[in-house]
Formats: sequence, C-alpha cells, structure tokens
Amino acid sequence: MKKLFVFIAALAITVANAQTDLSLWYHGAGNEVERNILVSIIDDFNASQSDWNVVLEAFPQQAYNESIVAAALSGTLPDIIDVDGPDMPNWAWSGYMQPLSLSEGALDGFLPGTIGSWEGEVYSVGLWDAAKAVFARKSVLDANGIRIPTLDEPWDLEEFDAALETLQATGDYDYAFDVGMAWTGGWYPYAFSPFLQSFGGDMIDRDNYLTAEGALNGEEAIAFGNWWQSLFERGLTPGTSQDGGDRGTGFVDGKYALQWNGNWAALGALDAFGDDALFLPAPDFGAGSTIGAASYQFGISATTEHPEGANAFIEFAIQDKYLAAFTAGIGLIPSTPGAAALTETYSEGGPLEVFFELSNQQALIRPPTPGFTVMALVFEKALADIANGADVQDALDAAVDEINADIVNNDGYGFER
Repeated sequence: MKKLFVFIAALAITVANAQTDLSLWYHGAGNEVERNILVSIIDDFNASQSDWNVVLEAFPQQAYNESIVAAALSGTLPDIIDVDGPDMPNWAWSGYMQPLSLSEGALDGFLPGTIGSWEGEVYSVGLWDAAKAVFARKSVLDANGIRIPTLDEPWDLEEFDAALETLQATGDYDYAFDVGMAWTGGWYPYAFSPFLQSFGGDMIDRDNYLTAEGALNGEEAIAFGNWWQSLFERGLTPGTSQDGGDRGTGFVDGKYALQWNGNWAALGALDAFGDDALFLPAPDFGAGSTIGAASYQFGISATTEHPEGANAFIEFAIQDKYLAAFTAGIGLIPSTPGAAALTETYSEGGPLEVFFELSNQQALIRPPTPGFTVMALVFEKALADIANGADVQDALDAAVDEINADIVNNDGYGFER
C-alpha cells in the first residue's frame, strides 16, 4: 500500500509538472549574444509557469525565410514565429500567421516601428528597433565650417550637398559620404527609400497600395534619382563595387567623412572617437526627414494548436527588463521608454539616447503590403542600375511596371480600389 501511495504521489507530481511544448523558430543562429539573451528569456518563461515549455530552434538568417515558406507549404510551421517587420504583411496575407491576442495595454508606449499591423490587427511585436543616422565627427564638421544639424533643424538638400562637396574637396577622405553600397538585399529599401520619401516620392502609392505609378516615377522620384546618381558621378560615395570590409570599418578608419549607418554600429564609433562622435538626423530633402523602421518581431503561426501559450510567451518576453537586456547585449533600440531608462546607452543623457528619438520622430515603416517582398527586389535593382549610370526615368519606369504587374498578378494583395 505504501508503494501505491508513493506511485500515485509521483504520478501527481509528474502531471502537475507536465508542460506542453511550444516551438519557436529564430533567425539568428550565428549571433551568439542575441541567441543567449533569447535563451535566458525562454528559460525564465519556462520556469515561471507549469503549462508551457518553449523549445528554440535557430536558423542561419540567410536560410530562415525559405525555411518558413517551406514549413508553411508542408504544414509544419512552429508555434511562435520570428519575422522581419517588412515581411510580416506578406506572411499574414499568405496565411502563415494569425493576429496576436495580448492583454489590453500590453503594447502601450511601444515605438511605432516595433508593432506589426496588417488589416487593422496586430500580428507581431519587436523586442527592439533599429534606426539610422548620419555618423560624423564634431571636430571634422567644425574644422570645415559645417553646421551640426538637429532633429528640429536638419540639413536641407542644399546644405547637405554643400557639406559633401566641402568634405570631398579637403582630400582627407576617399569619399565624403558612405551610404553602404556593399550591403545589398533588405538594406536598399531600408536605407535608401527614406531618401526617396524625403524628396516626396515613395516605393508605392500608400493611399491604396495598388500602384507605384507617380510615387516611384513621378517628378519627386525623378529628382531623387538624379541626386542619387550624382552622388556616384561626383565621386562623393563608393559605388556598387564597394568592399565589404571598407563598409564595416571605413568610417572609424578615416576613409569616409560621413557614413549612413544604423545604431548597431554606434558603439564602435563611440569606442573610436568618444565624445567626438555624432549621430545626426537624416537630411530633409523637401518633404521631411525620414528613416526606416521595423526590425525582427515575434508573432504566432496560423496553424498553432496552442495560441494561448504562444501569446503568453510573447507577452512575457516584452517586459522592459528583457527589452533592456537585448539593448545591453546587441546595442539595438529598446522598444519602450521604460526599457530605455534601464539602459546605460539609451537612458536620459546616454550616448545613444538620440537614436530613440530618431526612431520615435523620424521613422516610417517600409510599405506594409504583401507586395513588399517583390517591391524590395525591384527597388534594389533600380537604385543599383541608376548608381551605375542607367537613365533615371527609364529605370524608375521599368521598376513601376514590374511592381504594378506583380500587384495585378496577385489580385491587388487584398487591397480594393
């Protein structure tokens, strides 16, 4: 009888401690720091309750999207999905994801770029964001009589262009301005479409998301294209053959006077230059200063049998202390003011505080449409062709035709005229 009681007690403990596994797929297998932070959050969540056990599977970033698509086709999607913000509308439209169901107020105060919405519902939320700035040195600008711009008074086109010409003429640098042509793929729409938008154009007409006509090849877009091409014609920036190593270290090595880069690279600039390092707002080319927004975010698959568990994990993971941990580990922008206050770099008076405000005030998400996946590739080709000397009007007209054909072929991606 005693053995029977021991067996029953053990069984009760086993049942009480049984947790349902939840699979989480993640894009950063090669980033050990980021992965370790995520693992610590998973461990904390698994230990905090008795219902769910999150199991992580990490993929190389280059193979991640293909793995998601293949899993969707085979019906083997994980419970929790890691998704790049611009890709989320396509995955939601394709039926890979379902809306989140978080507690009321759970996303209050989050930076706009960290919340992924589609058709009026939230599908994903990011534990960080990323923002770009013009990297500069105060001593260099002062020595050349160049005004240091602010969020309230950024450089305009004339002033920015004059600054580039002045810096190039010193002969002290290989190039006045490094825009990062060595980085391809998602970098092009993330980094360069804000220049187009600041001229008054865009990758698509955001009134209806059904055409790029007029947005990508109108008067404002042509003005952008001509200026963009002139950067390369005047030798102000490296071209499409830029060496990747130079992109990585060219600014701190003194090859570039200015650099268009993201906050993930800011700590390196601070290490090199200390208080002399500046992170300046995007220029205003006539229609306002704009930078890209939205980084990787967490959502849940449409096929999960445990949406309540997946939602519970995401809500657990977006606590300020975990957002701050990612910032401390990988330098990206914390998603909330509360998390920023917990960090040394983004808190009030911190050396990277400016990036939080850049993200808060200047950020514009890439077009939230399922068509963005194709649009991004078309945009990249057009800008590379223009940089290499193609006729601006022809290149942008061809891009519009290709984007519009894709929209038609996909029945407008759900948008109605």
